This record gives sequence, C-alpha cells and structure tokens, in this order.
Amino acid sequence: MLNWRGLKPDRPLWRFLCFRQKCHKGMSACESLILTGTTWENGMSDQTQYLTPNGLKDLEERLEFLRNVRRQEVAARLHQALEEGGELVENAEYEDAKNEQAFVEGEILRLETILSNAQVIERQGPKDVVGLGDKVKVQEKGQRSTEVFTIVGAAEANPKEGRISNESPLGKALMGHRVADKVTVRAPDGNIEFTIKAIQ
Repeated sequence: MLNWRGLKPDRPLWRFLCFRQKCHKGMSACESLILTGTTWENGMSDQTQYLTPNGLKDLEERLEFLRNVRRQEVAARLHQALEEGGELVENAEYEDAKNEQAFVEGEILRLETILSNAQVIERQGPKDVVGLGDKVKVQEKGQRSTEVFTIVGAAEANPKEGRISNESPLGKALMGHRVADKVTVRAPDGNIEFTIKAIQ
C-alpha cells in the first residue's frame, strides 16, 4: 500500500499530487487532491456520491457517533466552560469549545449531504475494464515496484488506505481502461505514464 506521507519530493507522482494550494486542518494539498480530485475548500456538493457498501456503512456509523455521542460531549464541554469563565474574551477554553462545536456540526452536515446523495456501487460481471469499486494494480514508468489502488467515490477516498477518487486525475485516467493499457496523467512538470497490470 502506498504511504503518501512517505513519498519523496523527487518522485514524479509526488510532484503531480502536490501542485494545488495548501488545504485546511493540516491536510496537504496532495492528500486533498488524491482524496477528492479537488481541495477541501470547494466543499461537498449535491452531486451523486458513489460509495461502496462498506464505505456507506462506515459513513453511517460515523454520522451516528457524531450525532449521539460527540455532539453531547462537546455541548457538555461548552456548558462547563461557560460556568467557569463565561463568554469572556480571555476564556480560551470557551473559544476552543465553540470552535469544536462548529467543526462537529459542520461534519454532521457534510455527512448528511453525502448520505442523502449516496449511490451504492454494485460492481457485477467480468472486470475487464476499470470501474468504480475495482482494485487496480499499476506500474509507474521508470519504477520497478507496482502499486494497488481502489477506485472509489470522492467521499470515501482515503490515501492512507490506497483508496483514490474516480474524480482525481489518476482515477479519471484509469477509468474505462483494460489490463496492459498505458494511461498518461498530465502533471505541471510533465506527463506521468502508468501501465495497468491487473484489475481485481
């Protein structure tokens, strides 16, 4: 599995992934780009969100946790901060609790939007071409090692686990191609070529 944080700046793939601006919450631009094909500042739209059955379950469980557990924990923290220091300017705990509450509510809204527009990926039949939900083994030109990616929707993408969005440049390039096909991804400092070794 590819360790995105371990990629070296001299690798073409690293340079290709890192040409967007820095994203919020400490997520680097390259991580955001490979997750969604864009940066997080653009947010989640009302377009269809493609999810695998496992991805759907994971997001539903996270939403339930945020609604029924985390929301109450943050509210209790906020209440305690108010009792101890009120809404004073120097009440750092109160300000921190308010920021955390805003983040939790924003995450709940984001997940609700994703799930309300979710379409479960049901991959059937022979996997002769790359499609949503497939695992794809590729080899970058000039590299001996191969890498395996799972093509998923933007909401489910996770670079640490090798899941890339079908909306990302690499995901788009792979979609619809067959084993032994060569695909080219355009990067700011030159093209990167991949060969598809297997579709699982």
